[in-house]
Amino acid sequence: MLSYRHGFHAGGWADVHKHVALTLLLSHLRQKPTAFSVIDAFSGDAVYDLAAPDAQKTGEFVTGITRIWDAADAPPGVEGYLAVVHAANRGGRLAIYPGSPALARALLRDGDRLILNELHPTAHRALAAWAEGDPRVAVHRRDAAELIGALVTPQLKRGVVLIDPAYEVKAEYETIPAAVVRAVKAWPQGIFAVWYPVLAEARHLDLMASLYRALADMDNLASIVAEIAPSALVLNSGRGMRGAGLVIINPPWQFDDEMARAGAWLAGRLWSPEAGRHILCPLADYDFNQ
Repeated sequence: MLSYRHGFHAGGWADVHKHVALTLLLSHLRQKPTAFSVIDAFSGDAVYDLAAPDAQKTGEFVTGITRIWDAADAPPGVEGYLAVVHAANRGGRLAIYPGSPALARALLRDGDRLILNELHPTAHRALAAWAEGDPRVAVHRRDAAELIGALVTPQLKRGVVLIDPAYEVKAEYETIPAAVVRAVKAWPQGIFAVWYPVLAEARHLDLMASLYRALADMDNLASIVAEIAPSALVLNSGRGMRGAGLVIINPPWQFDDEMARAGAWLAGRLWSPEAGRHILCPLADYDFNQ
């Protein structure tokens, strides 16, 4: 039974980092006139009311988007993301947080397509209502691994696939890499962004190692890691996330430099230059011996 609802975590520091990366990827796709597709395999509710009980219960947005909402010194890689968040809050006060579907739709052009998927029944209803009437957007309710395999085809020319499960089902640490590898083989020119949490159990290392081994067999297809984390002194306890990151396969040219600058700024602003860290490196150079 699915119980995870992203409203508890909307706008937290892990969201901010992931969505800055997504916005940067979409900005690169927009630089060419050819249409692109965005596949969001775990879409959630699309938009989140930060005054809702879920968000208020955890208050994660307070240590996330709230800390950079009014930033005047954001680097270009963060400015585009903040512009979308501000556009979703036209009153000038932070009240709504746009999730990945809303961020992606804000950057679509007339010929682009957004394919959304959400299995949770309540979230799916919210997502479908939000997307209704936009011919560029299709909404599915399917197993994400099955959806990725069905929709990622050679007919797609340009685009990005965002894969960010909650890993509520522990088997996803194995099934997600397998689904990603199959999808990359079907669409080798596509961009894939696979999100992971850094937990005390370090299950993410198995996920990343599986991706590394499979990608190495595909002529070392370009892949990088972007990971953000607070210092141990910032964390309240040994429970919960110790960090969060993305494995990005086929990153666009110069994306790594832009994300490195954006990530370093985020780590310093979300915590402090001493209390936050950001890693950006090729997947092959990641420290698997943590």
